[in-house]
Amino acid sequence: MTHRAALDPLLSPAERQLLLKLSTPNKIQDFLDSFPVNFSAIGEPVQSPRQVIKNKRAHCIEGAIVAAASLAYHGREALLLDLQASDEDEDHVVALFKEQNLWGAISKTNHPQLRWRDPVYQSVRELAMSYFHEYFLWDTSHNKKRVPTARKGVKTLRAYSAPFNLMRYKPARWWAAGDLDWLAEELDSSRHFPLVQKAAIKKLRKVSKVEIKAAALTEYKNPLR
Repeated sequence: MTHRAALDPLLSPAERQLLLKLSTPNKIQDFLDSFPVNFSAIGEPVQSPRQVIKNKRAHCIEGAIVAAASLAYHGREALLLDLQASDEDEDHVVALFKEQNLWGAISKTNHPQLRWRDPVYQSVRELAMSYFHEYFLWDTSHNKKRVPTARKGVKTLRAYSAPFNLMRYKPARWWAAGDLDWLAEELDSSRHFPLVQKAAIKKLRKVSKVEIKAAALTEYKNPLR
């Protein structure tokens, strides 16, 4: 059974029409960029693709799942990549795709750093490493814990997952589910590879003040502030 055949019975007419339009990585990224980030409080369940489409808001893993499902609908692999940070920071999730055997990434984020990656990377590790310099502590509202002034600018990206195929699970489990926390946990516990050696972590230079200032740029204002 093709991925489209597995997804089609679950889709409403509007959802089917949307997925038909999201036929390329560029179109999928444009769709994710067309609505705000999910500014929900920490602890709210991960939305399903149906909820994202209905509510027109998504954080990174929700956007990545929609992107992976759209890729699968058009005959591509539905691959997620987890970028794993230190305990001080949050992970980021993107959807992977390939063009002419080179890797790219579709990303939902509200800030300049952790966005789309063109398909120019020869390996998943190389693509993951492209996020390394941009992954740092900067804003107390962005991270799990309050960031002391002395820690601002510290680089936090530590590992990346093996490509995680969303279609290992039947779409009935995730397309319209009320809670996808289980999927986030599966991704988080999947095989990961270190990006930086432990001995090098203590020698990492902090990013500059102007980079921290640039990180505060947002595409959408947080209505909860």
